Amino acid sequence: MKTFKNFISVFSIALMGGIAAIGVDHFYIQKHNNSLAEANIRNPLPVKFAGLTTPTAESAINFVSAAQKAVPAVVHVKSKVEMQDTRSYNSIWDYMYGNPHQNTVQGMVTGSGVIISNDGYIVTNNHVIDQAGKIEVTLSDRHTYTAKVVGRDPETDLAVLKIDATNLPFMAYGNSDDMQVGQWVLAVGNPYNLTSTVTAGIISAKGRNIDILPNDPNKNLYPIESYIQTDAAVNPGNSGGALVNTDGQLVGINSAIASNTGSYTGYSFAIPVNLVRKVVADLLQYGTVQRAFLGVTIRTVDADIAKTAGLSSTNGIYVDAVTENGAAQAGGIKEGDVITKVGDQDVNDVAGLEEQIARMRPGDKVNITLNRDNKQMEIPVTLRNLDGNTGKVAAAESPSSLSELGASFSIASKDELGKLGLENGVKVVQLQQGKLREIGIQEGFIITKVDHQVVNSAADIEKILKNKTGGILVEGIYPNGTRAYYAFGA
Repeated sequence: MKTFKNFISVFSIALMGGIAAIGVDHFYIQKHNNSLAEANIRNPLPVKFAGLTTPTAESAINFVSAAQKAVPAVVHVKSKVEMQDTRSYNSIWDYMYGNPHQNTVQGMVTGSGVIISNDGYIVTNNHVIDQAGKIEVTLSDRHTYTAKVVGRDPETDLAVLKIDATNLPFMAYGNSDDMQVGQWVLAVGNPYNLTSTVTAGIISAKGRNIDILPNDPNKNLYPIESYIQTDAAVNPGNSGGALVNTDGQLVGINSAIASNTGSYTGYSFAIPVNLVRKVVADLLQYGTVQRAFLGVTIRTVDADIAKTAGLSSTNGIYVDAVTENGAAQAGGIKEGDVITKVGDQDVNDVAGLEEQIARMRPGDKVNITLNRDNKQMEIPVTLRNLDGNTGKVAAAESPSSLSELGASFSIASKDELGKLGLENGVKVVQLQQGKLREIGIQEGFIITKVDHQVVNSAADIEKILKNKTGGILVEGIYPNGTRAYYAFGA
């Protein structure tokens, strides 16, 4: 793992979001397809369906059949975004903090997506639709729809979209746990806007962590990376597309490439479908991902750890520490234990263990197999959430009056206020499609008053806007000291 990470550090890791410049039988089949579609989007656990067979030696090379099943279910995703025109920077302050009078230009982020139900649910990468305004989805038959974001999860780089359509072709879930190194797979997507492109390769490795997703405990970002590595050719625009087995089943979502050029050079990475289905089910049922934590600090066992800890082998994951009042401590896991299984699944590295836990929810019970003093034992553990309990986490809800603004806010810090000579202010942290972006407000703008009323929190803004009619004046200041006034209709 260390050798691979060193290799990765030499090359750039390219997220592939391609940025462009500017009868009875009929009744049975339909009924089967409808139940399969419902299972696809609601059931986070691997399931088997009648009629889906295990790959055979003959089917293992039948790429034509697999492609015919997969291609109709893969879509082209286009996200319209507003970007600052860097040519209009007048100073380093404009570059760092933005210019309220700076021009914006329309950009387009393109990628792929996979239809997972016949009523229009689509899974793609979060980085394909992040900060997007209008999202367009084009099917393989060239019909185009406007999509809405159902939910997104930066920690796994997944998102779920919905289009208003029915009787769509969709892809059945496979089982990524069953996939083996050396097995044939197809990658289906839209690289470089080349729609419905199919490439073939083998699984090169499983459980790869390439340190590509943001890791920020201060923002509760604990990324899960346990990629399927393949040598199927993927390029910018393949992001969110399908990794498919030879039965035409979805086994992964193509997400990244390792490259020193930004284009395919032999290494591509896909999110395993067993993790995808759990994230999708959570987003649809709860509106947010129910992330389970074991509550341990761990390392993959290597020769040095085995020697120092007196271990008889290098198999498993070494427990450096257990979190106070965490699931592991409550279950009886101790520092120095070596975890070898989560449930019935063998785990031999940190990424593999994290993936298995990420496929569960707080409150789920799982047996952890471990070695302690070279003796094997099985310990039942009840997983917990980030707050240290077993409850489900509610999705954050934006008040309707604020959601129309298309922004997320935070209270300006004392340092920010002090530097600008302010006593109050609400900072615009992130902008999406909405009224604030439309009137020209940039991220970083600190709102001091709305309709001449002082604001100290987002709740203040919501209160002022509630039941408001007519024009609304927004006053504030940018981090470079530039005061600005904006107005919009309620």
